[in-house]
Amino acid sequence: MPKGKHKGGRRQFTNFEALKEQKQKEEKERQWRKDQGETDSEDEDGSGSGSSSEDSSTDEDEVKQPKAKGVGGLIECENPNRVINKPKKASSVNATSSGTPSSGKTQLSRREREELQKQRATAYYRKLHAEGKTEEARADLARLAIIRQQREEAAKKKEEEKKAREATASVKKEQIAKALNKNQS
Repeated sequence: MPKGKHKGGRRQFTNFEALKEQKQKEEKERQWRKDQGETDSEDEDGSGSGSSSEDSSTDEDEVKQPKAKGVGGLIECENPNRVINKPKKASSVNATSSGTPSSGKTQLSRREREELQKQRATAYYRKLHAEGKTEEARADLARLAIIRQQREEAAKKKEEEKKAREATASVKKEQIAKALNKNQS
């Protein structure tokens, strides 16, 4: 089993007083270098305690960007999903909200445009279909004419059969009536 790999092994805690002494020592070193006229890299960045009033006035106008750690400063990359909140001027906000879009219409997405186009096409097709100008409508009308003709023929045939049944029924009744009259006499 390797040494120091298990959980909770070899923890070191720094003493608060030791940290305080270290900060004081670094501060004294900076002060001594400032007095001697030497500058270190931290003072050039503006993170030191002795920054001038000119540096602070230019920093107020510009937005401070945090210094990149590691190779992040060497590689420039842009995250398209990252939204950077930039302060907006009142004049630009009023101009965009009160002004109308250049086209005069609201911009529709591709799906919305396709949906509207689809609805228009179906409405136009229904109109032509109702007027009987489409191939499908013509085929439907021809089929309906054939069906109507067949129904009319079936209705005539049924009517003729009904009349024939009634005629045979009346003939049978007359025959029965004659036969009953002969039997009674």
